[in-house]
Amino acid sequence: MAAIGLDLLEIERLERALERRPRLAERLFTDAERAYAAERARPARHLAARFCAKEAVAKALGLEGWSFRDVEVVATATAPEVRLSGAAAQRARELGVSAEVSLTHTRTTAAAVALLR
Repeated sequence: MAAIGLDLLEIERLERALERRPRLAERLFTDAERAYAAERARPARHLAARFCAKEAVAKALGLEGWSFRDVEVVATATAPEVRLSGAAAQRARELGVSAEVSLTHTRTTAAAVALLR
């Protein structure tokens, strides 16, 4: 089975949400994802791309009940990798697939595409 998921987000929208609810970042992102973003000039840009990746993976997997932390985007020297746990890992096992993602962002917008193989 192969499937594709796509998500797009205005970075400023995530920035505002994180300002209003500081603990939101802990619900959405793993410690490693938050640490990676914190090292960047505009952390919300990188968190927004990861948020999109999580949504794109969930769409590709057809997930309904899941935690954002079930999909982790891990930075590597070449391309981001996806680590699945919880409901996302269970669904991927059921489908016999693994997930790959591609992230992008501009000054205003973040996006991600997920591919299941």
